[in-house]
Amino acid sequence: CWTIHTSHTHLHPVSLSFSPKRVDTFSNVIPHPPLSLPVYCCCCLANISIPGIGVAVPEFRPFFYVNVADISALENELSYVACTTEKIFEEKKDLYDVYVDNQNVKTYRDGLKPLLRLSTADREKYRKLTEQRQMLLYSQEENGDCVSSEEDLFILFFLEQNNRIFQTLSEVAASPDPTLTHESVRAMGLDPHGDRLFLLHLLEIYGYDTLLVSEQLCCS
Repeated sequence: CWTIHTSHTHLHPVSLSFSPKRVDTFSNVIPHPPLSLPVYCCCCLANISIPGIGVAVPEFRPFFYVNVADISALENELSYVACTTEKIFEEKKDLYDVYVDNQNVKTYRDGLKPLLRLSTADREKYRKLTEQRQMLLYSQEENGDCVSSEEDLFILFFLEQNNRIFQTLSEVAASPDPTLTHESVRAMGLDPHGDRLFLLHLLEIYGYDTLLVSEQLCCS
């Protein structure tokens, strides 16, 4: 899968796909129908199976292939991920929030730049994902396991990660002391220091306005 087979810099779209963002990806070849792999994988990164989560957030729309004829349509989109083979899109800085060219992920939005930095938790997730993939490949080779696939592994891994984040947020919000602490942030699989801005972004976008953030977390 796109994210598994490249550098862990592609874990960045996990944080970006949770909120209304416009993501353009560049490919050297026209995607084979019906899917562009980068777009498909980015959508998989945003999977959440908890009912009611994100209903008020603009849909993260996939465009599996776009060209200059689609620019006017994309200008009206609030949240999308698209794949193109035309370099002119990189110059259209008002058209996207994040631009992905192979393993180079960049943004011209100052508020988003911190979200592109890898945290300790990101590296740990990548280590676990790589380890699980190696175990799957070994099982396929040694035991002839044809039931499980890398795609299934990829989708389930991020679904579980995402569900854990929102399940923890919901539990803390419903508790007598709705305060996020270092411990609750770690329970989400996040880094209290490196993922702090991402977490505050999530609270705002997904309407967790009753949650408090401990001073220790705010000032780290």
